[in-house]
Amino acid sequence: MHIFDSIILGIVQGLTEFLPISSSGHLIIARDILGWNSSNSLSFDAVLQLATALALVVYFWKDIFRLIKVFFALIFRKTVEHKDTVLIFAIIAGTIPALILGLFLEKYMETIFRSAGLVALVLIIGSIVMYFAEKFAQKNKDLNIKKGFWIGCFQCLALVPGFSRSGATISGGLFLGLNREDAARFSFLLSIPIILGSGLKKLLDLFQSGFVLDSGISLLIASITAFVVGILAIGFLMKYLKKHSLNIFIWYRVILAILVLAFIYLV
Repeated sequence: MHIFDSIILGIVQGLTEFLPISSSGHLIIARDILGWNSSNSLSFDAVLQLATALALVVYFWKDIFRLIKVFFALIFRKTVEHKDTVLIFAIIAGTIPALILGLFLEKYMETIFRSAGLVALVLIIGSIVMYFAEKFAQKNKDLNIKKGFWIGCFQCLALVPGFSRSGATISGGLFLGLNREDAARFSFLLSIPIILGSGLKKLLDLFQSGFVLDSGISLLIASITAFVVGILAIGFLMKYLKKHSLNIFIWYRVILAILVLAFIYLV
């Protein structure tokens, strides 16, 4: 892969991993249109997800450090704030559904889920979910462990490229009564274990296959690009959702889906 191609994929991953428009869907579309597909494309994309997971860790390092301290305080039975305890167990509960379903669907993610046509369809379905989340969701309710689990179930929708992890989990948070900013913050914190785990596993697979040695420079450049762009995208979305709805992303997804379907069937 050329350096330019690596930078483009890094930008696509870093920008779309956190905006509710689907990073995996955009990477599949970009590869199909530009002819960048390879047998290791899913593993390459997973390593880029690892880079954006590191962006999450850097951006939310204060929250993560606080939760680690709370976790050990709970182990040693020290007094901690109730909301921090709820947040930790909500993340744990929300991680379980995607972990189990992800292992079950892994073989399908390598094959039938890598289709631009499917991505276009799921982009539209995800837009409908986001629309109803904005229109009918109740606001300003507190997070609890049960809600964390159900938001984790929404995260499972992101296993199908085109849905968007942040779009699914933010929508789930809105349906369950969180405001946009709190839904986005929990969405990002919830995604860290899954993205880190998936990325590390695929990175190990790439080392074992020798792909990292053959494409190490391309992978490194794409990862650095995804990391930098990812931090900028997180900051943008957190500020944007304080005053704005998801509508602009809903319309973008619908328009992109129409363009992809037109390209597939008319070009």
